[in-house]
Amino acid sequence: MMMKKLIRLFILATALLLTACMSTTAKRDPAYAAVRPVAIQEQPRHDGAIFNVSNNISLFEDYRARRPGDILTVQLDEKTDAEKETETTISKDNENNIANPTVFGTNPQFNLPGFLPLVSNKDNNLNFGLSSNSDFSGQGDSDQSNKLTGDISVSVVEVLANGNLLIRGEKVITINQGNEYIRIAGMINPRDIDANNSISSKRVADAQISYVGDGPTNEANVMGWLSRFFISALMPF
Repeated sequence: MMMKKLIRLFILATALLLTACMSTTAKRDPAYAAVRPVAIQEQPRHDGAIFNVSNNISLFEDYRARRPGDILTVQLDEKTDAEKETETTISKDNENNIANPTVFGTNPQFNLPGFLPLVSNKDNNLNFGLSSNSDFSGQGDSDQSNKLTGDISVSVVEVLANGNLLIRGEKVITINQGNEYIRIAGMINPRDIDANNSISSKRVADAQISYVGDGPTNEANVMGWLSRFFISALMPF
């Protein structure tokens, strides 16, 4: 009876674990949360005029982002090509020879017992030599190409003393059983913002751009621990 309860609990725990693993709930990063604009406090009016400085709209001003909380579009246009090739060859040869010394004007010469595994046990002397040879050869190459295009809307986080803007934003796309996360953060010059209130990602300084995903499709592309061991430096061969 006790064994049946344990089996049921094991089946229930396994089902709950699989359900949790297949969950498509997006896990948003709070570090990339949108910034709310600072509330504009209405200034008291004492002159009786209809003009209010807190609601002032200039006729010669566009709607480009310039304050915390303002939104602009970043046009992602990233392309990187990297290629690396390394080759290492090490060779070392050592050889030492010591001649038979002269003792009291004669060269020592002697016989050894026959049970010793020597080439000859007769007429031996103290002349000997050592030699060693070691070689190492290693080669590796890496070729990587990445391309990321698209648009993402971000918000202004802070206006720096020199007028530059700190921006950040996140886009979450849920497709079938997986989520795709596009995140970007960096610093821009407001002069690079065009008339459409957008800016190229190439104009973002200190850019941190990430495109990651989760779900069954992403897990299928992950290399197993045994495969990682065979290509790691821990592999002795």
